[in-house]
Amino acid sequence: MQVPRVKLGAQGLQVSRVGFGCGGLSGILNAPLSHEDGAAILKEAFNKGITFFDTADIYGKAGDNEIMIGKALKELPREQVQVASKFGLYMPDGMSQVHVKGSPEYVRKCIEASLTRLDVDYIDLELGIGIVAYSPLGHGFFGGKGVVESLPSQSVLELHPRFTGENREKNKVLYTQFASLAAKHSCTPPQLALAWLLHQDNDVVPIPGTTKIKNLEANIGSLAVKLTAEDLKEIAAAIPPDQVGGERECHLFKVFLQICKYTTEKVIILVKQ
Repeated sequence: MQVPRVKLGAQGLQVSRVGFGCGGLSGILNAPLSHEDGAAILKEAFNKGITFFDTADIYGKAGDNEIMIGKALKELPREQVQVASKFGLYMPDGMSQVHVKGSPEYVRKCIEASLTRLDVDYIDLELGIGIVAYSPLGHGFFGGKGVVESLPSQSVLELHPRFTGENREKNKVLYTQFASLAAKHSCTPPQLALAWLLHQDNDVVPIPGTTKIKNLEANIGSLAVKLTAEDLKEIAAAIPPDQVGGERECHLFKVFLQICKYTTEKVIILVKQ
């Protein structure tokens, strides 16, 4: 399947209609991949038409995710790839203290460090504002029944309110309803979730990540799912926000996001080790 291209935000940068969120390759919700295996996934994504890769300087230890992407870029035509990276969090002592920084000096320092780790001359994206849909499969909730039934051992999702206790039991019902709709449209639940996002607006570019080729192919397959206005209403009605059990993020991260909204300088929050 050919992956179409779309303009992302006011910058006018053209990216693949589906991007690739790279954080999981360095172990955000799972065990990290080796640089070789991670680079192989990225190269396969490019060969299948995905050219937009999203990373950040805090993904992996000491910017490991950017280093991994840099290795993949060495084997890809740089001018055909769009790389987005992010910065703003400073953790000098690991996760025990998180500083929020946005001074001009820190911005320059971060960009120069990212360029070094990626081993490139430029980073493609300055958000205009295009909408890059973070965690479009709900931290794996729409990824399959296995995640809904039981979490992987030592998964960070054990701290997430939507995946624990009564909330998980409540959300299983919503997943079953959603899976039935996916079957109606002859696709998988993750494909339907991505298709719903793709039908919202051309400014919305979902960035699902994966460590498996079969999931990569399935994510691209979401482009073939066609939905009418009535379909979109039916899908939205199947997952009413007021029926979802648990907050969207864990409590500490929710507090952290609120702080980030109101400052660019030197706010520190303490989080659990």
